[in-house]
Amino acid sequence: MSVAFTDRELDLMDVLWDEGPSTAGEVQKALADREVDLAYNTVLTLLRILEDKGRVDHKEQGRAHRFRAAVRREEAEASALRHTLDRIFGGSAEALVAQLVQERGLSKKDLKRLRRIINARLDSKRAEDRGRSKRKFTDTPVLLAPATVS
Repeated sequence: MSVAFTDRELDLMDVLWDEGPSTAGEVQKALADREVDLAYNTVLTLLRILEDKGRVDHKEQGRAHRFRAAVRREEAEASALRHTLDRIFGGSAEALVAQLVQERGLSKKDLKRLRRIINARLDSKRAEDRGRSKRKFTDTPVLLAPATVS
């Protein structure tokens, strides 16, 4: 499923992901603390739009509504990454990673972490390949010629 947000919607989602269920007033205050100045009515309107899209839901709490993210941050990240990968990098994960490494000025620590992730993925691919080659010999039916009686 594609989970896309406008920049302003993403500001609100960040608050809900970081702070948990919040009223419109609490979201407005958290945004102000992050130097995003929005009127209360604008925050409430955006929360209702997000709710209509199924990205947020709410529970009534007295006269207020407590809104919560209905989409996990990881789902939004994965969706945005797939979109970027397909639209900008033509589906090439290698090109995307190369661009990140070249443009981001990653620290030695970050590069070592990436190396560990890549090595772990390579190891799991090797294990999959070994498993497939074993299955070729063990799972393949063997046809035997009928025995001849002399």
